[in-house]
Order: sequence, then structure tokens, then C-alpha cells
Amino acid sequence: MKNFARPLTASALFTVMALTACSAPTAGSAPSSSSSGDSSSSPSAAPATSASNGAFGGFATAEEACATISEQATGASLWPMSAAQGKTAELEQKKAELSDTVKRVPDTLKADFTRLNEVAVAGLSDQTVYSSGKFQEAMAPVTKWLASNCA
Repeated sequence: MKNFARPLTASALFTVMALTACSAPTAGSAPSSSSSGDSSSSPSAAPATSASNGAFGGFATAEEACATISEQATGASLWPMSAAQGKTAELEQKKAELSDTVKRVPDTLKADFTRLNEVAVAGLSDQTVYSSGKFQEAMAPVTKWLASNCA
């Protein structure tokens, strides 16, 4: 059980770090209150399957892209805990949300985010994905993108 807890602890630590990096204000960034009005228009702005075109992919703003990508990536790191608790319906919903996000990420992140999706799904049936570092390896380019584009 201790070997299982180590990757989960590392994942939880990563989650905190990633969410903190994306929530930090940047110089010249728009206030979040003005962006929240724009987020309601994003579904109509990006309904196509090739929604990853543009600087922010299928997202209306950098803030929306950073928040969603960070939330989905770090959420995937917590899937083993949901699986251990038998939350099958919740896991299926989270897997669908991550797959939808894959379609919306910017083209520069698409291959890496697709890989993260594949590794996270594989980790549900093979816990060694987390203990061997495969998940962390798949997460590294996403973390790098978040640090470069969302800090």
C-alpha cells in the first residue's frame, strides 16, 4: 500500500503546483471578471472537431485554456483515487472530459496532451503507470507548456 501512496502523494503535490502556476496573475493580463463573460460564448465559438486552431486552441482566451488544461491534466493524476473508491460513473465522465479537452488544446500541445490522455487511461487498469514514472513523464511536457504559457 505504501508504494501505491507515493505516486498519489506526488500527483497531489503536482496538482497543487500546477493549479498555483495557472492562477498566478500575469503582467498585462485582463481581469478575470471580464473574462468570465467571454467564457459563456466559448461553446458557440468552438463546436467543430478541429477546434484546436488559433493561439489558444479551441478556447476563447489564454485564461480559459490555462485553467481547463491545468484542471484536466491534474484531475487525471487523481483518477487512481477515484478508481480505488469505485467511482466508475465519475471516472467515465472525467475520461470523456479529458478526451474533449484533447480536441481543444492548441496544436503545439496536442501530441503531448493526447499522450497524457492515453497514459492516464492506461493507468486505470495498470497501476505501474504511476509507480514507474510513466504518468509523470507524460505530464512533464504539459507542465512545461503550462509554465511557459500560463505563468
